[in-house]
Amino acid sequence: MKLKGKRVGVALTGSFCTYEKAFVQLRKLKEEGAEIVTIFSNASQTIDSRFGSPEDFMKEAEEITGSRPLLTISQAEPIGPKSLLDLLIILPCTGNTAAKLANGITDSPALMAAKAHLRNEKPLLISISTNDALGMNMKNIGILLNVKHIFFVPFGQDDPEKKPNSMTARTEMLIPAAEAALEERQYQPVIR
Repeated sequence: MKLKGKRVGVALTGSFCTYEKAFVQLRKLKEEGAEIVTIFSNASQTIDSRFGSPEDFMKEAEEITGSRPLLTISQAEPIGPKSLLDLLIILPCTGNTAAKLANGITDSPALMAAKAHLRNEKPLLISISTNDALGMNMKNIGILLNVKHIFFVPFGQDDPEKKPNSMTARTEMLIPAAEAALEERQYQPVIR
């Protein structure tokens, strides 16, 4: 129960096909005793997909955590100056979000949360989910792997035959990866 009483932010971005697994982990974080606040990216709060509606996702997040999600850049910004979190998890982290984070772009609530949190030199845990991890986004993942205070949930290819460039986090390892990140270490092995 290393997460008991820890203030954990969970930023959801647009990889909707992984939301079912993400919400399982959100429940597990709650079971571990974490105090959770969710942050929804612009895409995650506006795009209806075959995996569900943003309204349903935001409602589910609120039911699990007991708090309203942060939905604007201005709502996410105080995470930094008020030092609101012990750990921030981007779950899932799309290739688009990883690219913007690697290049210092802060144009959504999720990215503002990451920027604000990192200014306090506290751990950021990335649960990657991108169809181009072994393509155009590999350089961004490489940059993020080498940034102090940024850690990854172990990840690997999810469908090497049909989507050879696609990689996704092994979300079942999120809890031990979060515990390791709180100790400022990368849970190993990173690639599985």
